[in-house]
Amino acid sequence: QVQLVESGGGSVQSGGSLRLSCAASGYSHSSYCMAWFRQAPGKEREGVAAIDNDGSIRYADSVKGRFTISKDNAKNTLYLQMNSLKPEDTAMYYCAADSRAYYSGGYLRLPESADFGYWGQGTQVTVSS
Repeated sequence: QVQLVESGGGSVQSGGSLRLSCAASGYSHSSYCMAWFRQAPGKEREGVAAIDNDGSIRYADSVKGRFTISKDNAKNTLYLQMNSLKPEDTAMYYCAADSRAYYSGGYLRLPESADFGYWGQGTQVTVSS
């Protein structure tokens, strides 16, 4: 049974940093496409970043240059390093996994909710101005 458990959320001031972790079990991390999503109150869930098993990475424009997605296959853990946080980054953050990855024009596609079958319970990130 696939399980994803996020941690590392919290409250920070604008400009601060947080590192989210997603511990996975029940499957081989190295063979799955992993992603981070977020959902703010009253808004739809949006893809933040994705990393495929070959190391291909894709970021949403809103976080490019500030967030870094990475994974440690030996620990079966996915990370999201978030720097220069802004109030608009406030949301519940979810990690997701799936055995399939989707490419467009030869590049990993920005993650979409429908592409992922396994989800964590979420961790809250709040950024104050």
